[in-house]
Amino acid sequence: MGTNKVAWFVFVFLAIVIGLYPLLYFVIDREFGLLASKDEALLSNLLWNIGFYGHILFGGVALLIGWAQFSKKLRNANLKRHRNIGKIYVISAIISSVCAIYIAFYATGGIISSLGFICLGLLWLYTSIKAYFAVRNKDLQLHQGLMIYSYAACFAAVTLRIWLPLLVLGLGDFEQAYRFVAWLCWVPNIVFAYFWVHRKGLIID
Repeated sequence: MGTNKVAWFVFVFLAIVIGLYPLLYFVIDREFGLLASKDEALLSNLLWNIGFYGHILFGGVALLIGWAQFSKKLRNANLKRHRNIGKIYVISAIISSVCAIYIAFYATGGIISSLGFICLGLLWLYTSIKAYFAVRNKDLQLHQGLMIYSYAACFAAVTLRIWLPLLVLGLGDFEQAYRFVAWLCWVPNIVFAYFWVHRKGLIID
């Protein structure tokens, strides 16, 4: 198996596994993972819970289906399916990113973490909406470039779960690690997306 095929397999595998990850909150005690750092008052707040579950469920859907849009084979085999998946992705991304922006104000680690996740939410929201209108205007080059940025932001759900345990291990403090991961989970993704977009010649005006 070539390097590109291995990278593609890892990419798809991680997207599917982390896309399904939110289901764990419904089958085991929900106060695990990131929720373990939240106080009881916040965990019992109805609006915050709507935001949290809206974010992880619709974000999970976006992550779970978004990778398929980058397969030329799947896209060319059924263009109608590609469009339908794209619509579901954009709707999911909009709902998840809006919820993410709201719950980011309550992020563990204070203002540094909040700013990181708010910026991520805004970037994901902006690129997803603009990508949708680009394809409506039949600007496929702009659409493709923006979707790369959008999914790079979405993929922060994966990179966060890779970086966070490493940072906690290295720093020995969860809150400090969370301040770093609020930025580290998405900034390198966007840098990677930038080079990918330019390598493919998808110039975004």
